[in-house]
Amino acid sequence: MKKTLILGVVFILLGAIIGSNIRKYNYDSVKELIKKDETFYFLQEGVYEKEENLEKNTKNLEQKVIEYKDKKYYVYLGITKDKKIAQKLNNIYEKKGLKLYEKEQTINNEEFNNNVTQFDLLINSSNNEDEILAIEEVVLANYDEIINN
Repeated sequence: MKKTLILGVVFILLGAIIGSNIRKYNYDSVKELIKKDETFYFLQEGVYEKEENLEKNTKNLEQKVIEYKDKKYYVYLGITKDKKIAQKLNNIYEKKGLKLYEKEQTINNEEFNNNVTQFDLLINSSNNEDEILAIEEVVLANYDEIINN
């Protein structure tokens, strides 16, 4: 009986101490600590100022994301969090005669981050170029849906 009473008092005191320490931190500051920008590697085909040039130069590209910002059209053919995958994608497109530019960007979106992490795992487990490009097509569509819209 005495042991149970002593343990009960100890647990209550520990709870009070932990609770008071947690209250010291503002919820928003804890939220900011948890929030973190992730670095992504974008494989950029080009930047166009005129829509006509964009359409003419990218009409043969089956998979791409077009982002309009700062009065320019940015065309991306791949997005990944893994530098090795960026190189793998770059090599695939190089064989197709395309010169891509690797651009680092930070994005703070948990859903997109998780999705790209999973797609990167799939790409890492494949050496089939068609499979890799199919997976990357889903990544691009995901970016378009989550980030661009």
